[in-house]
Amino acid sequence: MGKKRHILVDTLGLLLSAAIHPANIQDRDGAVPLLRAARRLFPFVKVIFADGAYQGETTAEAVAGIGSWRLEIVRRNRASGFVPLPKRWIVERTFAWLGRCRRLAKDFENLAVNALAFLCLGMIRLMLRRLARASDRG
Repeated sequence: MGKKRHILVDTLGLLLSAAIHPANIQDRDGAVPLLRAARRLFPFVKVIFADGAYQGETTAEAVAGIGSWRLEIVRRNRASGFVPLPKRWIVERTFAWLGRCRRLAKDFENLAVNALAFLCLGMIRLMLRRLARASDRG
């Protein structure tokens, strides 16, 4: 069975919170534990942008019950061809960065807790490289 990765990122694409679930759980149901964990760590977040998989009354009620967030669903454009959506592109770019980690490119881990650990390690690696690059310039 596969796994789904749910991530919450800031506007720079840096990981705030993550959750990994079996693939048979709907996206709108998998978002609730992620948002609960994020509310405790980041109470100052006001707006959450999500793609169409998270729309619906169930998700809206869960978001309202967890915190005073405003949930905005980023809808696809009617344009033909590939058009990056500004807010959704941030998360997709983060998944692409994490996909460069060999351990995250395929679904190697049997346990969700191990997959989450390697997801966090991949993000730590990315942030450390950025810090090292910034300190070399300054």
